[in-house]
Amino acid sequence: MPIPARRTHRLWGMFAAAVTAALLAVLVAPTAHAASAPRASEPVYSYENAVRESVWVDTRLDGDGDGRTDRVAVDIVRPHEPAAQGRKIPVIMDASPYYSCCGRGNESQKKTYDANGNVVQMPLFYDNYFVPRGYAFVAVDLAGTNRSDGCVDIGGPSDIQSAKAVVDWLNGRAKGYTTRTGTARAKASWSNGRTGMIGKSYDGTIANGVAATGVEGLKTIVPIGGISSWYDYYFQQGAALFGSGPDGLANGVESPEARARCAAVQKHLVDGAPRTGDRTALWQERDYVKDARKVRASVFVVHGMQDLNVRAKHFGQWWDALAKNGVDRKIWLSQTGHVDPFDYRRGAWVDTLHRWFDHELLGYDNGIDREPTADIERTPDHWTTDRVWPPAATATTALRPAEGSAAGVGTLGLEPGRGTETFTDDPALAETDWAAQIDASTPGKAGFISRPLGKDLRLSGSSKVTVTATPTTTSAHLSAVLVDLGPATVRDYTGAGEGITTLPDRSCWGASTTGDSACFKNTRTATADVNSTVFSRGWADLGTYANPDKGRPLTPGKSYTLTLSLAASDHVVPKGHRLALIVAGTDKGLIVPASTRPTLTLDLARTVARVPVVGGAAAFAAATSGSGVAAAYAYAADGLSTFRQDRPVPGGSTR
Repeated sequence: MPIPARRTHRLWGMFAAAVTAALLAVLVAPTAHAASAPRASEPVYSYENAVRESVWVDTRLDGDGDGRTDRVAVDIVRPHEPAAQGRKIPVIMDASPYYSCCGRGNESQKKTYDANGNVVQMPLFYDNYFVPRGYAFVAVDLAGTNRSDGCVDIGGPSDIQSAKAVVDWLNGRAKGYTTRTGTARAKASWSNGRTGMIGKSYDGTIANGVAATGVEGLKTIVPIGGISSWYDYYFQQGAALFGSGPDGLANGVESPEARARCAAVQKHLVDGAPRTGDRTALWQERDYVKDARKVRASVFVVHGMQDLNVRAKHFGQWWDALAKNGVDRKIWLSQTGHVDPFDYRRGAWVDTLHRWFDHELLGYDNGIDREPTADIERTPDHWTTDRVWPPAATATTALRPAEGSAAGVGTLGLEPGRGTETFTDDPALAETDWAAQIDASTPGKAGFISRPLGKDLRLSGSSKVTVTATPTTTSAHLSAVLVDLGPATVRDYTGAGEGITTLPDRSCWGASTTGDSACFKNTRTATADVNSTVFSRGWADLGTYANPDKGRPLTPGKSYTLTLSLAASDHVVPKGHRLALIVAGTDKGLIVPASTRPTLTLDLARTVARVPVVGGAAAFAAATSGSGVAAAYAYAADGLSTFRQDRPVPGGSTR
């Protein structure tokens, strides 16, 4: 369903007048015959003459234990004209730990400053594009980074409070200062308090976390590839996803000053995040999903369905929790990896983001709340829309594996499972290796395949796979993946650009100044031809069979039942292809191997994949029956539009 229009929109009278060469907008009362509201903010303010200032906001925390509360640095660019006219403006904010250590965007831009410490370059296009349209752009250095006090604590209270305190300051509830250590106060008298947070990766994660506090004044967030639970970034049900913990990331983003004084916080990150994969109190306070009921802001989720850094489970569980709590929301899902939509769908993205902020922060009735909720990339650069997501006709469908022919290839269908399958964990094999050998019995995996499809079959949402397995050793890791078997051209998400190639030419998105260009390198789609596509995946330590939060040793020869959560996705398995479920051990490059190399025997009568099929079990039966009945389950009834190419969007000029 469309996002509810729950806000009262202000009606503005408009007329055009040549007041200066900059064409400032003048507000007047509507006449009886010409009452109209603005549909879009226009670039009528001077970017070159914008106010550029820095403020340090008191977080009311003392993370580094130096006896005084930490202040975080806030760099601001805002048009000077509204304040001169006595009008207040909304804020777009990106709170990040990366402004000095690592950079933002496809070109790794960092903040730069002049000799007096005034900001010259803000990374990305947000300031260049939105400040001339009447917004302030605010870039916050998280605690312990760049010019801020305190310590980095990887999504914990200090990180979240760093950004929340700035929202409070913009709404007159927190103290700000003109310097890092001085007493001269700074007030956001130019702000109307209405704030929207945006950012990719860690930045989008902070937006999620701040929204989960329910802070007043935060009207919308746009998390791009954001984390929703830090435990699920480093582990999945006891299985380690990376070789190091949060202390490694903290050390990478902290300023030299913070690194010298934050040993206690670093030790807490090590001690509180044991490599056993047990869920501790540290992870509990970094879980934003559990606090979705507090979210007041609308949420525009953007994620790559093949993101193998911030994996797709993050957007799925966050989206489901927001839906459960009635949060206004919108979603874009691409075929890319960890990529910003500015770099894979630039024109449409800038246009959509512009309209989203105009609606959420300026109150413009531009219709975006009545448009489809979801945009989904089906094939490279071809997108479809859904009125609601997942579609209303989606139903959890139990697919069961069974022993196959003498060749040892198992089957996947609606009938009860039967028999057993055995495999040995081989950490040298990845999910692509398993899929490439799906039609043969190999020792490193157990594979189960549906009949060839007589029509397209769409899976939309999150899946769960329950397995009953008997190990030969005291520890074991399990992987489960869903695979589309058939030839396709996909975005090359495993390549260096994770689905894009960066070009030398540039396009411009907003106004530029000396030192802060609005022109960014263009990209093109990077594709790969494949014979199989893994589109959903999940992992777990079998030792968490009794408690997903804590592992325990296994008894060799004893059977254990465990449910793995697979990442959310939206994938159409085309007519003529087959759907496969693969269960195996270590997924090379995606999880860390267990301490042993077990052989596991699956009891197929007690193993099942519960997948979100559009049309439910009837649609699966029709697609695999080869009969004409399949025509009864046309996707149009489920809210899926036809393929469409993106239309050109004004605003980008190539040079």
